Amino acid sequence: MKKFNIRKVLDGLTSSSSSAASLQSGNRENDMIQETLQSEHFQLCKTVRHGFPYQPSSMAFDPVQKILAIGTQSGALRLFGRAGVECFCQHESGSAVIQLEFLVNEGALVSALADDSIHLWNLRQKLPAVLHSLKFNRERITFCHLPFQSKWLYVGTERGNIHIVNVESFTLSGYVIMWNKAIELSSKTHPGPVVHISDNPMDEGKLLIGFECGIVVLWDLKSKKADYRYSYDEAIHSVAWHHEGKQFVCSHSDGTLTTWNIRAPAKPAQIITPHGKQPKDGKKPEPCKPILKVEYKTTRAGDPFMILCGGLSYDTVGRRACLTVMHGKSTAVLEMDYPIVDFLTLCETPYPNDFQEPYAVVVLLEKDLVLIDLAQIGYPIFENPYPLSIHESPVTCCEYFADCPAEVIPALYSVGSRQKRQGFSKKEWPISGGNWGQGTLSFSEMIITGHADGSIKFWDASALMLQVLYKLKTAKVFEKPRSKEEKSSTEIVDEDPFAIQILSWCPESRVLCVAGVSAHVIVYRFSKQEVTTEVVQLLEVRMQCELNEVESPECGGEQASAVSTPGTQSSPQTSLPQSHPSTSSNNSSDGLRDNVPCLKVRSSPLKQSAGYQVELLIQLVWVSGEPPQQITSLAVNSAYGLVAFGNGNGLAVIDYLQKTLLLNMSIAELYGSTDPHHRQPRSPRKTRQPSAGLCDGNDASAAPEEKCKSPTDARDNSFSRSRSSSVTSIDRESREVISSFYFCDSLSKKSETVAVPSLWVGTSLGSMLAIVLTVPSTPEQRMQQPLGVAFCGPVVRLKGGILRMAQLDASGTLLPHVYESWYEPNAPEEERERPQRRRPTSPPSSQENPDCQYAVVCSEKQAKVVAMPSQNCVYEHNITETSFVLRADVVTMTAGVGIACFCANGHIMTLSLPSLRPLLDVNYLPLTDMRIARTFCFSNQGQALYLTSPTEIQRITYIQETCDNLQEMLGELFTPVETPEAPNQGFFKGLFGGGAQSLDREDLFGEVSAGKASRSLAQHIPGPGGMEGMKGAASGVVGELARARIALDERGQKLGELEERTAAMMASADSFSKHAHDVMLKYKDKKWYQL
Repeated sequence: MKKFNIRKVLDGLTSSSSSAASLQSGNRENDMIQETLQSEHFQLCKTVRHGFPYQPSSMAFDPVQKILAIGTQSGALRLFGRAGVECFCQHESGSAVIQLEFLVNEGALVSALADDSIHLWNLRQKLPAVLHSLKFNRERITFCHLPFQSKWLYVGTERGNIHIVNVESFTLSGYVIMWNKAIELSSKTHPGPVVHISDNPMDEGKLLIGFECGIVVLWDLKSKKADYRYSYDEAIHSVAWHHEGKQFVCSHSDGTLTTWNIRAPAKPAQIITPHGKQPKDGKKPEPCKPILKVEYKTTRAGDPFMILCGGLSYDTVGRRACLTVMHGKSTAVLEMDYPIVDFLTLCETPYPNDFQEPYAVVVLLEKDLVLIDLAQIGYPIFENPYPLSIHESPVTCCEYFADCPAEVIPALYSVGSRQKRQGFSKKEWPISGGNWGQGTLSFSEMIITGHADGSIKFWDASALMLQVLYKLKTAKVFEKPRSKEEKSSTEIVDEDPFAIQILSWCPESRVLCVAGVSAHVIVYRFSKQEVTTEVVQLLEVRMQCELNEVESPECGGEQASAVSTPGTQSSPQTSLPQSHPSTSSNNSSDGLRDNVPCLKVRSSPLKQSAGYQVELLIQLVWVSGEPPQQITSLAVNSAYGLVAFGNGNGLAVIDYLQKTLLLNMSIAELYGSTDPHHRQPRSPRKTRQPSAGLCDGNDASAAPEEKCKSPTDARDNSFSRSRSSSVTSIDRESREVISSFYFCDSLSKKSETVAVPSLWVGTSLGSMLAIVLTVPSTPEQRMQQPLGVAFCGPVVRLKGGILRMAQLDASGTLLPHVYESWYEPNAPEEERERPQRRRPTSPPSSQENPDCQYAVVCSEKQAKVVAMPSQNCVYEHNITETSFVLRADVVTMTAGVGIACFCANGHIMTLSLPSLRPLLDVNYLPLTDMRIARTFCFSNQGQALYLTSPTEIQRITYIQETCDNLQEMLGELFTPVETPEAPNQGFFKGLFGGGAQSLDREDLFGEVSAGKASRSLAQHIPGPGGMEGMKGAASGVVGELARARIALDERGQKLGELEERTAAMMASADSFSKHAHDVMLKYKDKKWYQL
């Protein structure tokens, strides 16, 4: 444990030019602060990715291991097993994954990419790695096929050729099927790319090749020639076999399905148009949209299933994508919410030459994954156990809480379980492979996401998993316009007026406060009882920036008025309430909108289920034709019963217990006479200030009537906002906004000896100011007496906007925030036990050592530690000179307390407290868009997350301990499972040759018979996962023993079979010897002419 002396603080800092420490004269000389955090405690690594794969492009399923793989357009791979078993991999090239093929029950996967490369992934390790890669140089890959239990991969190309790859060595065979040999004289033109390859289920020596132009060829691999050629006028999209190998079905671009008998190539046995209108005069039906894929699956006890996507009539404009299930005479058309990317039918057997017995269909949509139960009437869907609904509405903000109170997650799960949809299939989720990790984290974790439609989702993120607990819809508080024409003229955003902008949550009291883009704030309390609210409690706040209308702070500067609803008590500090209905439109004398909120509040009674219920709605109103500015900062405190929010006009503090406005003042009033910018009064009638927060705040020339864009409009734009630390520009000075708040019991005044309730305010120009609050001590007085307010002015100034503030005690320990424990708000008064508020205890100050607290302040450029109440800066560190900090959090870890920062240049840094020593600096993630800036957040215990795409959350850790234990915590994808027995051919099929015909592919495609392929055709690239793959395959004693046992069983079984065959051969030899001896004795003494 290393000790740091304040007097010798310079000795403890690194020689980095960006860091600096300063000491003020008069500081304590003998004060020793022990710090436990060291640089060896930190390491950065990704842990797990949650959510729906962004822009999916392909899919595959291992029917024995029960693992689903999804590839994306950015080269990502997502693998799914049972609930909680997920894995993310990334191809280095970033090219789109066009096809995936499992080596069934082998723990391996082949991926084909749009850059004409194929890769072999080893899934026998917790973090899959590429074992081999093969890059084609002269031909574009269009289709791949890997037969069941084969090591030879067929690769079709754009030129119409088929190459064969050995997946064990990833080398090309010299055996090539050239397009001109395949079609010969059946077509005078090039047949186009290969769109399908499959072997006959009953004869592995026959390969079915589909060309885009409509020609299908049955190729004999042994004789190297075509047996049959089938030609149709329309382009082919897919082909599917009947399991007996005598028929196959093609889907075409005109919406038709053609069924062919393999020995009758002249014409199709059947042509149907599933969605075509049949004309009465017997003519061909009208053409339909292309059938993109068809699957043909048989059952023992009934009619076969034919499942297809596409093929709808052209007159169904605007109709959603459909999956069609044809079973016997019934045809079911299942509408999907998004376009279909791919689908797969899950069957009981992995063998293509047996009755398939389909039981489910996996449908991969552009933004969802759906599983349909084929065994139940009506084809219900399975309830999806994966957290794939993060993007149900675009995420606009995100908060991460580690080490939450133990009872919070069960409470949210209890109320959230009542929100679940009904009508799901009663069967278990069929994608059930893999095993959960063994190691777990000792603390619970929660993620809260705010969305563009005003919804808020609570997620249980414990143990590297993610499960939705509860969903809250904040838009229920407002009236919804039925159409765009009815849209209110007072709205300040074009789309998503209910979008969540900022979240503030107190886990201990379960009080939730949200700020929306329409300049509204809603306070929620958690209740286990259902209530009906007749009238939503509403408080309208008028925030403006005209200095000549307000008095000085010493004389009650909060006189900028609050407008209360009728019957609501108004704070003594505010002006008299105006008794107009809260939703009426009040215009000033010149016809400008005035005193009207942006959204209309719900007028009918609001039924509120158990869970989060509205306590108070606060709306900023228009002022003399000027729309309210969007809220830039928000904080709630349950111990004081207060909510603070701010924007470019100033700040407001609301007493949500008494439902009154406590404080409403401009930023200039906060400074009082100490205002460093000497700003002039600004009329709200001038050009409207651009809103900060989620909207782009660069355009200063926006007209007053111009509306701010929705936060979701700019969610993928590049983040180019300039953050110069210079404050010389008058234009920039006029835009100072409130950027952060912190409620605490603090020594905010220099004369204080006892910590008192305080509110620290941070601004975008680097000022930290303090406000002292007088809070009545008993619950009865708290509900009746007004709170007192005193202004302490600036405490410290930093470069850049203030992002985070916190408080340490004299020993350097983080003081927890003050809170009140949760109680049931809807319980009767006599039964309600209201707990006392929890407040941190500070050691009493002495005359020799007057400072007994430290304020930690972090801005976009700097971090400072200030001794309180003397307000001397004892430590200072310049975090970045060339960039700026996007997110900073004071975090608690097992080894101590520190500051974690994420910069716009992609660096993630940690600093010790209180000395601000740099402990970690990793160039992790260059900022590419606003989404990352809006959602990146740190949490306690070394955890962090951000939205890596519009649909996915990436979690990371910056703690060495978690990195070391990550392998143990991750789930296993591959588990030892025996492959099902092959179907019994039956005596007569075996006798007369009607069963499945095997093929010695090694003899056919090996180097001895086929020769070597051209070296210029493809380049072999060894993968980085070679040694890792060997380690992964051997990881885990239990898994190794299980594999050894299975191997021994298989070896014993093979030895037994060998012994039986040897015994049979010996018996046959004895029999032959006996018969030969008898024949010899019979003819021994006979002459040749007697024979």
